[in-house]
Amino acid sequence: PLQVDDYHGVKISDPYHWLEDPDSEETKMFVEQQNKLTMPFLEQCAVKEQFHQRLTELYNYPKYSCPYKRGKRYFYFHNEGLQNQDALYVQDSLNSPASVFFDPNTLSEDGTVALKTDGMCTETTTNLNQKLYYHLIGTSQSEDILVAEFPDNPKWHSSLTVSDDGRYAVLSITEGCEPVNRLWYCDLQQLPNGITGLLPWVKLVDTFEAQYTYITNEGTVFTLRTNLDAPRYRLITIDLQKPEQTHWKTLIPQHEKDVLGFVECVNQRYLLVNYVHDVKDILQLYELQSGKLIRDLPLDVGTVVGLSCKKKHPDFFYKFTSFTTPGIIYHCDLSQPDPEPTIFRQVEVKGINPSDYQTTQVFYPSKDGTKIPMFLVHARGIERDGSHPVFLYGYGGFENSIQPYYNTAYLLFIRHLGGILAVANIRGGGEYGQTWHKAGTLGNKQNCFDDFQCAAEYLIQEGYTTASQIAINGASNGGLLVAACVNQCPELFGCAVAEVGVMDMLKFHKFTIGHAWTTDYGCADDPGQFKWLIKYSPLHNLPQTPRDGTPYPAMLLLTADHDDRVVPLHTLKYVATLQHGVGRSPGQTQLLLVRVDTRSGHGAGKPTAKAILEDTHIFSFIAQTLKLSWRE
Repeated sequence: PLQVDDYHGVKISDPYHWLEDPDSEETKMFVEQQNKLTMPFLEQCAVKEQFHQRLTELYNYPKYSCPYKRGKRYFYFHNEGLQNQDALYVQDSLNSPASVFFDPNTLSEDGTVALKTDGMCTETTTNLNQKLYYHLIGTSQSEDILVAEFPDNPKWHSSLTVSDDGRYAVLSITEGCEPVNRLWYCDLQQLPNGITGLLPWVKLVDTFEAQYTYITNEGTVFTLRTNLDAPRYRLITIDLQKPEQTHWKTLIPQHEKDVLGFVECVNQRYLLVNYVHDVKDILQLYELQSGKLIRDLPLDVGTVVGLSCKKKHPDFFYKFTSFTTPGIIYHCDLSQPDPEPTIFRQVEVKGINPSDYQTTQVFYPSKDGTKIPMFLVHARGIERDGSHPVFLYGYGGFENSIQPYYNTAYLLFIRHLGGILAVANIRGGGEYGQTWHKAGTLGNKQNCFDDFQCAAEYLIQEGYTTASQIAINGASNGGLLVAACVNQCPELFGCAVAEVGVMDMLKFHKFTIGHAWTTDYGCADDPGQFKWLIKYSPLHNLPQTPRDGTPYPAMLLLTADHDDRVVPLHTLKYVATLQHGVGRSPGQTQLLLVRVDTRSGHGAGKPTAKAILEDTHIFSFIAQTLKLSWRE
């Protein structure tokens, strides 16, 4: 029988609700038949072999994390190039030879190992009723001690930090994806017999009204990063002996424009402080005691993607990346006279010359006049003659900022397919702090779609490209973005690739961790919020039957059969509806395909070989549908 759901008196049919069970025979058959259609097409795309070969060659460069000091030794993650997973290395000093400490590649051939499959163990991450245990190295897991639980609040999640001096356990509790948390602590020195059971937590902040992140402490004086009365964040100090809010002090006030990013304590008395200025990172050194700026650290236009330091150590490492730089690791030792960061490790990619590429940042107006930043990366000296294909990427959610990052496939698209990379920093992200985030959430979600569509219009107006040459892409919340924009303006794009998108906005909160996203999206159980969601929900704004109207661009949807973050039902129900309605419309000539990755999840920890093949398929699909040919 046809499933019909009632939302506050509105009847909504859900003909493909049977695809919500990922393990049913019907769903498996549906996935198999879709892959039988999609995979041969992707494999025979004209540029597929060249793209795959070139991407494999260029991906084969050594990748390193910052070294971090634990005890007297240094540890770092390293990938020789094409290994499926990074291995952990150890060395006695920065100059001594390193040896492998742990290599996960030895656990399975294809790099997809995550858990034993004999049923003898269970996953330790659950989405409800999370508990926190204390484990003493060298004892068995059955002896672990429960130190925190929240039986009255099953949706609470906690994470624990031990203070720099080892004296305090600091517990941060969140409920959804909003940047707010409770902050509890326990003075471990006050436990005469050590940790024996549930800890006596002191509730320093016991409401979900703002975010508080522990940075360091001097005795009972804690330094915290917060957005309390500061949408762009500030640093405050709280003395545990006078914990009332009236005694809290501002150490570094909110900046008038830039967003305060990460803060770390180094060499006992300094703070390494990161600001984000128009989506580009700044790194500065401040005095812990006074909050006074001491100096700027030199940085090119790009992003600090790694940082390694400890309060007790005088030196620190940071890793810098950009659209054309895979990673430079800097080292700075504050115990030296006139300390300057020096290059500790720099990786060159054979066959990629950063000076061949040009990165610019533009600001374009959205529908309501708001200026939106966008990065453009292309070959030097291109003409604005409307001839260039564009890969337009966006995200716009959960206060995530999309800062410059290195992606080999993007550079191949520019170099060998004559393309332009465009990254639009639309509202909903954290590029300018909480105000920017909130302008793209809940009842303001349409701003995200307007911002993204206006990015495409800007690129056309400014002579970079034409609508039929624009490919749009996004993943997760960005997959929702892509699908919603295609529904709203199908004529604006030539191709759309939506990865692991949230497509059913009426039901997302009912599956796995979906309930945590209601802070950004709202929830269809609420009649007012239902009205926002039904207006843009990608699944519910597709034509249900064939129709005469604007044809859709070519679409490739990607999901994974074991994605436990954005469950596959979103993409599967969407593509079934898409093919049934749009796909059978008389004017629809472009392909509407889905690629379902098997034995894989939301993307974290994806083996290198799978990542290379996925990028190859995406760009081969774009090249085939936009009729691009390979250039040497």
